[in-house]
Amino acid sequence: MAVQEQGVPSLFVIPLILLLVGALLFVALLYGQHDLIVLTLLILGIMTGAWLWTWRSLSRLRCRLTVDRQRVFPDEYLTLRLTVENSKLLPIWLWMKVPAAGLLRSPSDEGALTKESSLLWYQRAHFEWGLTAMRRGVYQIGPLHLQAGDLFSFFSKYKRAETFYSIIVYPRLVPLKPISLPRQDFFGVPKAKSPVQDPVYILGTRDYQYGQPAKYIHWKASARHNRLQEKVFESTHQEKILLVLNVDPFAQHRAEEDFERTLEVIASLAVQLDERGHSVGFVTNGKVKGGGSAFVPTARNPQQTPAILELLARLEMKADSDFKDVLSRRLALSWGISCICFSYQEEDLFSAKEYLAWRNTPAVFLVSRFHVRSGEEPPRVQAKIYRLDDVCGKGAENR
Repeated sequence: MAVQEQGVPSLFVIPLILLLVGALLFVALLYGQHDLIVLTLLILGIMTGAWLWTWRSLSRLRCRLTVDRQRVFPDEYLTLRLTVENSKLLPIWLWMKVPAAGLLRSPSDEGALTKESSLLWYQRAHFEWGLTAMRRGVYQIGPLHLQAGDLFSFFSKYKRAETFYSIIVYPRLVPLKPISLPRQDFFGVPKAKSPVQDPVYILGTRDYQYGQPAKYIHWKASARHNRLQEKVFESTHQEKILLVLNVDPFAQHRAEEDFERTLEVIASLAVQLDERGHSVGFVTNGKVKGGGSAFVPTARNPQQTPAILELLARLEMKADSDFKDVLSRRLALSWGISCICFSYQEEDLFSAKEYLAWRNTPAVFLVSRFHVRSGEEPPRVQAKIYRLDDVCGKGAENR
Protein backbone atom coordinates (compact mmCIF):
# COMPACT_ATOMS: atom_id res chain seq x y z
CA MET A 1 0.00 0.00 0.00
CA ALA A 2 1.36 3.38 -1.00
CA VAL A 3 1.40 5.79 1.92
CA GLN A 4 1.11 9.49 1.31
CA GLU A 5 3.70 11.46 3.23
CA GLN A 6 2.12 13.79 5.79
CA GLY A 7 3.49 16.75 7.65
CA VAL A 8 5.52 19.79 6.57
CA PRO A 9 7.50 19.24 3.36
CA SER A 10 11.17 20.21 3.56
CA LEU A 11 13.94 20.45 0.99
CA PHE A 12 16.35 18.98 3.49
CA VAL A 13 14.78 15.52 3.39
CA ILE A 14 15.50 15.17 -0.33
CA PRO A 15 18.58 12.94 -0.79
CA LEU A 16 20.00 15.18 -3.53
CA ILE A 17 19.82 18.25 -1.23
CA LEU A 18 21.50 16.33 1.57
CA LEU A 19 24.21 15.28 -0.86
CA LEU A 20 24.74 18.93 -1.85
CA VAL A 21 24.95 19.94 1.83
CA GLY A 22 27.60 17.25 2.33
CA ALA A 23 29.51 18.52 -0.68
CA LEU A 24 29.24 22.08 0.63
CA LEU A 25 30.68 20.93 3.97
CA PHE A 26 33.61 19.30 2.15
CA VAL A 27 34.32 22.54 0.25
CA ALA A 28 34.03 24.59 3.45
CA LEU A 29 36.52 22.31 5.21
CA LEU A 30 38.81 22.43 2.21
CA TYR A 31 38.95 26.25 2.12
CA GLY A 32 38.58 26.83 5.87
CA GLN A 33 35.25 28.68 5.77
CA HIS A 34 34.33 28.46 9.47
CA ASP A 35 30.85 30.05 9.21
CA LEU A 36 29.89 27.76 6.36
CA ILE A 37 31.23 24.76 8.28
CA VAL A 38 29.06 25.62 11.29
CA LEU A 39 25.99 26.10 9.08
CA THR A 40 26.37 22.84 7.20
CA LEU A 41 27.12 20.88 10.40
CA LEU A 42 24.06 22.44 12.02
CA ILE A 43 21.87 21.39 9.08
CA LEU A 44 23.26 17.86 9.01
CA GLY A 45 22.96 17.59 12.80
CA ILE A 46 19.31 18.63 12.73
CA MET A 47 18.54 16.18 9.93
CA THR A 48 20.38 13.34 11.69
CA GLY A 49 18.65 14.08 14.98
CA ALA A 50 15.23 14.25 13.27
CA TRP A 51 15.88 10.92 11.54
CA LEU A 52 16.91 9.22 14.82
CA TRP A 53 13.88 10.82 16.48
CA THR A 54 11.60 9.37 13.79
CA TRP A 55 13.27 5.96 14.03
CA ARG A 56 12.21 5.76 17.69
CA SER A 57 8.80 7.42 17.23
CA LEU A 58 6.71 4.24 16.91
CA SER A 59 8.36 2.43 19.82
CA ARG A 60 6.22 2.12 22.96
CA LEU A 61 3.28 3.62 21.11
CA ARG A 62 0.04 1.86 22.16
CA CYS A 63 -3.17 2.13 20.12
CA ARG A 64 -6.63 0.76 20.84
CA LEU A 65 -9.45 0.92 18.30
CA THR A 66 -13.00 0.12 19.49
CA VAL A 67 -16.53 0.42 18.14
CA ASP A 68 -19.60 0.52 20.35
CA ARG A 69 -21.83 -1.58 18.04
CA GLN A 70 -21.08 -4.19 15.41
CA ARG A 71 -24.67 -4.99 14.36
CA VAL A 72 -26.94 -2.16 13.26
CA PHE A 73 -29.85 -1.35 10.98
CA PRO A 74 -29.59 1.23 8.16
CA ASP A 75 -29.47 4.87 9.33
CA GLU A 76 -28.52 3.83 12.85
CA TYR A 77 -25.64 5.60 14.59
CA LEU A 78 -22.44 4.04 15.88
CA THR A 79 -19.31 5.47 17.47
CA LEU A 80 -15.70 4.60 16.62
CA ARG A 81 -13.12 5.40 19.32
CA LEU A 82 -9.33 5.43 19.08
CA THR A 83 -7.03 5.68 22.11
CA VAL A 84 -3.32 6.41 21.54
CA GLU A 85 -0.71 6.46 24.32
CA ASN A 86 2.89 7.60 23.94
CA SER A 87 4.70 5.67 26.72
CA LYS A 88 8.15 7.25 26.36
CA LEU A 89 10.00 10.50 27.01
CA LEU A 90 10.20 11.38 23.31
CA PRO A 91 7.33 13.56 22.00
CA ILE A 92 6.11 12.69 18.51
CA TRP A 93 3.99 13.87 15.63
CA LEU A 94 1.27 11.36 14.66
CA TRP A 95 -1.09 10.86 11.71
CA MET A 96 -3.81 8.20 11.84
CA LYS A 97 -6.10 6.73 9.18
CA VAL A 98 -8.99 4.26 9.61
CA PRO A 99 -10.51 2.91 6.35
CA ALA A 100 -14.32 2.72 6.42
CA ALA A 101 -15.20 2.47 2.76
CA GLY A 102 -18.55 1.55 1.28
CA LEU A 103 -20.82 1.30 4.26
CA LEU A 104 -20.34 4.19 6.62
CA ARG A 105 -21.08 7.85 6.31
CA SER A 106 -19.04 10.21 8.47
CA PRO A 107 -19.49 13.98 8.80
CA SER A 108 -16.74 14.41 6.19
CA ASP A 109 -18.34 11.85 3.82
CA GLU A 110 -14.95 10.32 3.01
CA GLY A 111 -13.98 6.71 2.53
CA ALA A 112 -11.43 6.92 5.37
CA LEU A 113 -11.31 8.60 8.77
CA THR A 114 -8.16 10.61 9.48
CA LYS A 115 -6.69 12.50 12.42
CA GLU A 116 -3.41 14.37 12.92
CA SER A 117 -1.99 15.26 16.31
CA SER A 118 1.13 15.67 18.46
CA LEU A 119 1.75 13.64 21.60
CA LEU A 120 4.03 14.76 24.41
CA TRP A 121 5.90 12.37 26.70
CA TYR A 122 3.64 9.86 28.46
CA GLN A 123 0.57 11.53 27.01
CA ARG A 124 -2.65 9.71 26.16
CA ALA A 125 -5.09 11.04 23.55
CA HIS A 126 -8.64 9.98 22.66
CA PHE A 127 -10.22 10.41 19.24
CA GLU A 128 -13.84 9.75 18.29
CA TRP A 129 -15.84 9.56 15.06
CA GLY A 130 -19.60 9.40 14.69
CA LEU A 131 -20.68 7.12 11.84
CA THR A 132 -24.00 6.26 10.23
CA ALA A 133 -24.81 2.93 8.56
CA MET A 134 -25.95 3.56 4.98
CA ARG A 135 -27.18 0.24 3.57
CA ARG A 136 -27.42 -3.51 4.13
CA GLY A 137 -24.24 -5.55 4.01
CA VAL A 138 -21.09 -6.61 5.83
CA TYR A 139 -18.29 -4.07 5.87
CA GLN A 140 -14.89 -3.67 7.47
CA ILE A 141 -13.61 -0.84 9.63
CA GLY A 142 -9.82 -0.83 9.77
CA PRO A 143 -7.06 -1.82 9.92
CA LEU A 144 -5.48 1.23 11.55
CA HIS A 145 -2.71 3.01 9.60
CA LEU A 146 -0.18 5.09 11.56
CA GLN A 147 2.53 7.51 10.55
CA ALA A 148 4.77 8.96 13.26
CA GLY A 149 7.79 11.21 13.22
CA ASP A 150 9.62 14.14 14.75
CA LEU A 151 7.70 17.24 15.80
CA PHE A 152 9.01 19.11 12.71
CA SER A 153 7.52 16.38 10.47
CA PHE A 154 10.73 16.19 8.47
CA PHE A 155 10.62 12.38 8.44
CA SER A 156 7.91 9.82 9.12
CA LYS A 157 7.70 6.11 9.84
CA TYR A 158 4.73 3.94 8.82
CA LYS A 159 3.02 1.15 10.73
CA ARG A 160 -0.14 -0.84 10.11
CA ALA A 161 -2.06 -2.28 13.06
CA GLU A 162 -3.99 -5.43 12.21
CA THR A 163 -7.01 -4.60 14.39
CA PHE A 164 -10.24 -4.31 12.41
CA TYR A 165 -13.98 -4.80 12.95
CA SER A 166 -16.68 -6.30 10.76
CA ILE A 167 -19.84 -4.21 10.87
CA ILE A 168 -23.03 -6.09 9.99
CA VAL A 169 -25.90 -3.96 8.72
CA TYR A 170 -29.22 -5.79 8.76
CA PRO A 171 -31.89 -5.16 6.12
CA ARG A 172 -34.21 -2.27 6.88
CA LEU A 173 -37.42 -3.23 8.70
CA VAL A 174 -40.53 -2.00 6.90
CA PRO A 175 -44.21 -2.00 7.97
CA LEU A 176 -46.17 -4.88 6.47
CA LYS A 177 -49.83 -5.43 5.73
CA PRO A 178 -51.21 -8.71 7.12
CA ILE A 179 -51.11 -11.62 4.69
CA SER A 180 -52.90 -14.94 4.90
CA LEU A 181 -50.44 -17.49 6.28
CA PRO A 182 -50.55 -21.07 4.97
CA ARG A 183 -52.31 -22.34 8.14
CA GLN A 184 -55.01 -20.64 10.12
CA ASP A 185 -54.56 -22.55 13.40
CA PHE A 186 -53.98 -19.99 16.12
CA PHE A 187 -51.53 -22.04 18.15
CA GLY A 188 -50.54 -24.65 15.55
CA VAL A 189 -51.72 -28.04 14.36
CA PRO A 190 -54.25 -29.88 16.58
CA LYS A 191 -53.87 -33.48 17.77
CA ALA A 192 -50.11 -33.11 18.07
CA LYS A 193 -48.07 -34.60 20.89
CA SER A 194 -47.08 -31.39 22.61
CA PRO A 195 -47.41 -29.81 26.07
CA VAL A 196 -48.74 -26.63 24.43
CA GLN A 197 -52.54 -26.35 24.71
CA ASP A 198 -54.80 -24.34 22.41
CA PRO A 199 -57.85 -22.71 24.06
CA VAL A 200 -59.68 -22.86 20.71
CA TYR A 201 -59.76 -26.68 20.64
CA ILE A 202 -61.73 -28.06 23.67
CA LEU A 203 -61.72 -31.81 24.21
CA GLY A 204 -64.06 -31.91 27.23
CA THR A 205 -64.13 -31.28 30.98
CA ARG A 206 -62.72 -32.74 34.16
CA ASP A 207 -62.69 -31.98 37.89
CA TYR A 208 -61.00 -28.68 38.58
CA GLN A 209 -57.31 -29.04 39.50
CA TYR A 210 -55.96 -26.70 42.16
CA GLY A 211 -53.67 -24.07 40.69
CA GLN A 212 -55.29 -23.85 37.26
CA PRO A 213 -56.43 -20.36 36.09
CA ALA A 214 -60.03 -19.49 36.93
CA LYS A 215 -60.70 -18.62 33.28
CA TYR A 216 -60.48 -22.36 32.46
CA ILE A 217 -63.48 -23.20 34.73
CA HIS A 218 -66.49 -24.50 32.77
CA TRP A 219 -69.36 -22.95 34.73
CA LYS A 220 -72.23 -24.74 32.98
CA ALA A 221 -70.61 -28.16 33.49
CA SER A 222 -69.85 -27.24 37.11
CA ALA A 223 -73.51 -26.43 37.73
CA ARG A 224 -74.60 -29.66 36.07
CA HIS A 225 -72.20 -31.84 38.12
CA ASN A 226 -72.58 -29.77 41.28
CA ARG A 227 -68.81 -29.40 41.57
CA LEU A 228 -66.17 -27.32 39.81
CA GLN A 229 -65.22 -28.52 36.34
CA GLU A 230 -62.41 -27.22 34.13
CA LYS A 231 -61.95 -27.31 30.38
CA VAL A 232 -59.55 -29.81 28.80
CA PHE A 233 -57.85 -28.46 25.69
CA GLU A 234 -56.35 -30.12 22.64
CA SER A 235 -52.55 -30.31 22.57
CA THR A 236 -50.90 -28.57 19.63
CA HIS A 237 -47.47 -27.71 18.34
CA GLN A 238 -46.57 -24.19 17.35
CA GLU A 239 -46.68 -23.10 13.71
CA LYS A 240 -43.40 -23.61 11.84
CA ILE A 241 -42.78 -21.20 8.97
CA LEU A 242 -39.87 -21.55 6.54
CA LEU A 243 -39.03 -18.43 4.55
CA VAL A 244 -37.61 -19.36 1.13
CA LEU A 245 -35.81 -17.05 -1.32
CA ASN A 246 -34.86 -17.81 -4.94
CA VAL A 247 -31.93 -15.49 -5.75
CA ASP A 248 -31.22 -16.66 -9.31
CA PRO A 249 -34.03 -14.66 -11.09
CA PHE A 250 -32.90 -11.41 -9.42
CA ALA A 251 -29.35 -12.02 -10.65
CA GLN A 252 -30.53 -12.84 -14.17
CA HIS A 253 -32.57 -9.64 -14.42
CA ARG A 254 -29.95 -7.57 -12.52
CA ALA A 255 -32.78 -6.38 -10.29
CA GLU A 256 -30.70 -5.10 -7.39
CA GLU A 257 -33.34 -2.67 -6.12
CA ASP A 258 -36.06 -5.35 -6.13
CA PHE A 259 -33.64 -7.74 -4.43
CA GLU A 260 -33.01 -5.29 -1.60
CA ARG A 261 -36.75 -4.63 -1.16
CA THR A 262 -37.39 -8.38 -1.01
CA LEU A 263 -34.76 -8.82 1.70
CA GLU A 264 -36.39 -5.99 3.69
CA VAL A 265 -39.76 -7.76 3.50
CA ILE A 266 -38.22 -11.10 4.53
CA ALA A 267 -36.47 -9.49 7.51
CA SER A 268 -39.63 -7.67 8.61
CA LEU A 269 -41.74 -10.81 8.22
CA ALA A 270 -39.25 -12.90 10.23
CA VAL A 271 -39.38 -10.38 13.07
CA GLN A 272 -43.19 -10.26 13.04
CA LEU A 273 -43.59 -14.05 13.00
CA ASP A 274 -41.13 -14.41 15.87
CA GLU A 275 -43.03 -11.81 17.90
CA ARG A 276 -46.25 -13.78 17.31
CA GLY A 277 -44.64 -16.90 18.76
CA HIS A 278 -44.09 -18.84 15.52
CA SER A 279 -41.04 -20.96 14.82
CA VAL A 280 -39.22 -19.34 11.89
CA GLY A 281 -36.48 -20.51 9.55
CA PHE A 282 -34.87 -19.28 6.34
CA VAL A 283 -33.25 -20.93 3.33
CA THR A 284 -31.93 -19.58 0.04
CA ASN A 285 -29.85 -20.61 -2.94
CA GLY A 286 -27.85 -17.37 -2.80
CA LYS A 287 -24.16 -16.96 -2.08
CA VAL A 288 -23.22 -15.90 1.45
CA LYS A 289 -20.45 -13.33 1.84
CA GLY A 290 -17.67 -14.75 3.98
CA GLY A 291 -18.87 -18.32 3.46
CA GLY A 292 -21.12 -20.29 5.76
CA SER A 293 -24.49 -21.97 5.40
CA ALA A 294 -27.40 -20.33 3.57
CA PHE A 295 -29.87 -22.12 5.84
CA VAL A 296 -31.23 -21.27 9.28
CA PRO A 297 -33.25 -24.26 10.60
CA THR A 298 -36.78 -23.58 11.76
CA ALA A 299 -36.72 -23.08 15.52
CA ARG A 300 -37.97 -20.89 18.33
CA ASN A 301 -35.22 -19.38 20.48
CA PRO A 302 -33.75 -15.93 21.28
CA GLN A 303 -30.93 -16.38 18.74
CA GLN A 304 -33.22 -17.28 15.82
CA THR A 305 -34.16 -13.82 14.55
CA PRO A 306 -30.57 -12.41 14.82
CA ALA A 307 -29.31 -15.46 12.89
CA ILE A 308 -31.80 -14.85 10.06
CA LEU A 309 -31.05 -11.12 9.98
CA GLU A 310 -27.29 -11.76 9.83
CA LEU A 311 -27.72 -14.25 6.98
CA LEU A 312 -29.80 -11.68 5.10
CA ALA A 313 -27.08 -9.06 5.71
CA ARG A 314 -24.40 -11.37 4.28
CA LEU A 315 -26.46 -12.50 1.29
CA GLU A 316 -25.21 -11.56 -2.18
CA MET A 317 -27.25 -11.32 -5.38
CA LYS A 318 -25.53 -14.41 -6.81
CA ALA A 319 -26.97 -17.90 -7.10
CA ASP A 320 -24.83 -20.56 -5.46
CA SER A 321 -26.93 -23.68 -6.24
CA ASP A 322 -30.13 -24.85 -7.90
CA PHE A 323 -33.23 -23.56 -6.14
CA LYS A 324 -35.30 -26.75 -6.38
CA ASP A 325 -32.41 -28.89 -5.07
CA VAL A 326 -31.97 -26.58 -2.07
CA LEU A 327 -35.69 -26.61 -1.34
CA SER A 328 -36.03 -30.40 -1.55
CA ARG A 329 -32.91 -31.01 0.55
CA ARG A 330 -33.99 -28.67 3.36
CA LEU A 331 -37.66 -29.70 3.43
CA ALA A 332 -36.64 -33.37 3.59
CA LEU A 333 -35.10 -32.67 7.02
CA SER A 334 -38.20 -30.94 8.40
CA TRP A 335 -41.74 -31.96 9.30
CA GLY A 336 -44.87 -29.88 9.62
CA ILE A 337 -43.36 -26.92 7.75
CA SER A 338 -45.33 -24.19 5.99
CA CYS A 339 -43.49 -22.13 3.38
CA ILE A 340 -43.50 -18.51 2.31
CA CYS A 341 -41.58 -18.33 -0.98
CA PHE A 342 -40.03 -15.19 -2.48
CA SER A 343 -38.88 -14.67 -6.06
CA TYR A 344 -38.58 -12.01 -8.76
CA GLN A 345 -41.69 -12.90 -10.82
CA GLU A 346 -44.38 -15.58 -10.85
CA GLU A 347 -42.84 -17.59 -13.76
CA ASP A 348 -39.89 -18.43 -11.49
CA LEU A 349 -42.17 -20.18 -8.98
CA PHE A 350 -43.69 -22.94 -11.12
CA SER A 351 -41.17 -25.65 -10.16
CA ALA A 352 -41.38 -24.70 -6.48
CA LYS A 353 -45.21 -24.75 -6.57
CA GLU A 354 -45.23 -28.20 -8.15
CA TYR A 355 -42.76 -29.59 -5.63
CA LEU A 356 -44.56 -28.12 -2.61
CA ALA A 357 -47.92 -29.40 -3.92
CA TRP A 358 -46.39 -32.86 -4.33
CA ARG A 359 -45.21 -32.75 -0.71
CA ASN A 360 -48.58 -31.39 0.48
CA THR A 361 -46.70 -28.44 2.01
CA PRO A 362 -48.91 -25.34 2.47
CA ALA A 363 -47.32 -22.30 0.89
CA VAL A 364 -47.89 -18.72 -0.19
CA PHE A 365 -45.74 -16.83 -2.69
CA LEU A 366 -44.51 -13.25 -2.90
CA VAL A 367 -42.97 -11.75 -6.04
CA SER A 368 -41.47 -8.38 -6.88
CA ARG A 369 -43.09 -8.13 -10.30
CA PHE A 370 -45.88 -9.80 -12.23
CA HIS A 371 -45.30 -10.62 -15.86
CA VAL A 372 -47.43 -8.15 -17.82
CA ARG A 373 -48.34 -8.57 -21.47
CA SER A 374 -48.72 -5.54 -23.69
CA GLY A 375 -51.96 -3.68 -23.03
CA GLU A 376 -52.77 -5.58 -19.82
CA GLU A 377 -52.88 -4.37 -16.23
CA PRO A 378 -50.92 -6.40 -13.67
CA PRO A 379 -53.12 -8.44 -11.33
CA ARG A 380 -52.81 -7.52 -7.67
CA VAL A 381 -53.11 -10.98 -6.14
CA GLN A 382 -53.79 -14.31 -7.80
CA ALA A 383 -54.08 -17.72 -6.19
CA LYS A 384 -52.02 -17.04 -3.08
CA ILE A 385 -49.39 -15.12 -5.05
CA TYR A 386 -48.79 -11.70 -3.52
CA ARG A 387 -46.92 -8.76 -4.93
CA LEU A 388 -44.51 -6.95 -2.63
CA ASP A 389 -46.33 -3.67 -3.24
CA ASP A 390 -49.48 -5.27 -1.83
CA VAL A 391 -47.93 -6.22 1.51
CA CYS A 392 -45.53 -3.39 2.23
CA GLY A 393 -45.40 0.34 1.94
CA LYS A 394 -47.85 3.08 2.76
CA GLY A 395 -51.24 2.74 1.18
CA ALA A 396 -50.73 -0.86 0.02
CA GLU A 397 -53.79 -2.98 -0.28
CA ASN A 398 -54.18 -6.72 0.20
CA ARG A 399 -57.00 -8.43 -1.64
